[in-house]
Formats: sequence, C-alpha cells, structure tokens
Amino acid sequence: MNETIHPLNPIAFSLGPIQVHWYGIIIGSGLALALYLAIREANRRGLPKDTFADLMLWAIPIAIISARIYYVLFEWDYYSGHPADIPKIWNGGIAIHGALIGSVITTIVFAKKRGISFWKIVDIAAPSLILGQAIGRWGNFMNQEAHGGEVTRSFLEGLHLPEFIINQMYINGTYYHPTFLYESLWDFAGFILLISLRRANFRRGELFLSYVIWYSVGRFFVEGLRTDSLMLGSLRMAQTISIALVIASVAILLYRRRKNQTEAHYLDQTN
Repeated sequence: MNETIHPLNPIAFSLGPIQVHWYGIIIGSGLALALYLAIREANRRGLPKDTFADLMLWAIPIAIISARIYYVLFEWDYYSGHPADIPKIWNGGIAIHGALIGSVITTIVFAKKRGISFWKIVDIAAPSLILGQAIGRWGNFMNQEAHGGEVTRSFLEGLHLPEFIINQMYINGTYYHPTFLYESLWDFAGFILLISLRRANFRRGELFLSYVIWYSVGRFFVEGLRTDSLMLGSLRMAQTISIALVIASVAILLYRRRKNQTEAHYLDQTN
C-alpha cells in the first residue's frame, strides 16, 4: 500500500519557465488575511487611514529578508558551499524568530516617525500575526518539512487525521509527526484567545505580550518534537529563544504594571 502513496505536488502551477509554489501562495495568503484584519481593526481603534498598509510596505519585505538571514546564518555550513541557494525561499527555510526581529525593529522606527504608540500598533497586529503563522505552517506541509520524529501510520490514524495529511507525512518510506499541524492548531487557538482578550481592555501592550507568551510556550513544546531544529551547539535555538521571550514578556508586563507606566488601554482611541 505504501508504494502507492505519492506526496502532494509542491508546485501549484507554471507560467512558462516560472514555477509557482504552494509554499509561496500559502504564505502570501496568510499575510494578506493578516493585513486585512489588522487594517480593519486599526480603523476601529482610530489609527490614521492606511497606517498598516504603509507599515506593511516596509515590514513584510524586511521580515522575509530577516527571516531568511536568520535561517541561513544557522545553516551556514550548507549555504557557505551553496550560495546560489540562499535566495531560494520557495524551497522553505525561513525562521519566524528572524521575521519577528525584523518586524519589531521596523515597527519601532515606523511608530516613532508617525507619532503613534508602538504598543498600540503591535496590540492591534497580535491576533493577525498569530493567524498568519497558523496559515503559513501549511506551506511547510506542502513542502513536507518542519515535521517531527518517526511515528507509525497507526499513530497518525489514532489522531483521527484526514487521509491527505497522513499520506503527506509519509516521507521517503517513513511516517513522521505532523508538527506543522500541532503548531498551526496552537496558533489558531491563540488567535481565538487574543480576539477574546480584546474585550478585556487590557493596558496597552499587554495583548502583544500575551501573544508572545502564548506563541512561545507552544513553540517550545512543538520544537522538542522536530528533527530540523536550528542549533547552536547542543541548544535548539527556537526553544532557547522561546524561554527567553516568555521570561522577558512576563518581566516587562509586571514591571510596567508595577511602575504604572501606561494609563492607556487597548480600547482607547488616542494614538
């Protein structure tokens, strides 16, 4: 039976010599939906029109570049010998932590230039960010990457997964943990949580910090199952950074509350 299982074609269609990959389509779709939701919420929260559209003109390309640079640096043993492969992001190989670093730096600069609260921007963006991540993981699914260790078909069937997911996890004669799916479901749950927390009218910045904590906790556990982790010596970088982000986010949240550094709340209309 296994001999009849073939992976899904990672190429959606071709335009002459140009091959359009599902990976790019899925990542792009996630970004488009995330931007739409952020713009709609920004309008409700009283931000100037086109704030997020203008921000994304800078943030999206910088995030993609920084995500790729981050990945390439930790896989330099390979890319130093294959420099022509560095720009080939359609084959996979972008790191979300690199994207977040680039996006946060871009947003800090943008917010300062526009005279808008950085915390207000990232609070609005938080649910969109995690939804985009949830969708983007399906690009990894199409590329048969970001999976975990070996499992049996009966294990996957025991999870009551659709047949197409089970078959796509059959790679070179072995079944693997669908860690892309675990993280995607965690992120979808985070999206619902953050949308719900908006009504609580937290202090400004706390919705974004909640996003960082939620995502980092899930990523820590999922990363422990993966077989393709970016490493620094014996450390899994994603796990190390996840721990650091949780500690930093909790510390910032407690410090700002203790010092009463912000009187503004999420539902306030001020910039």
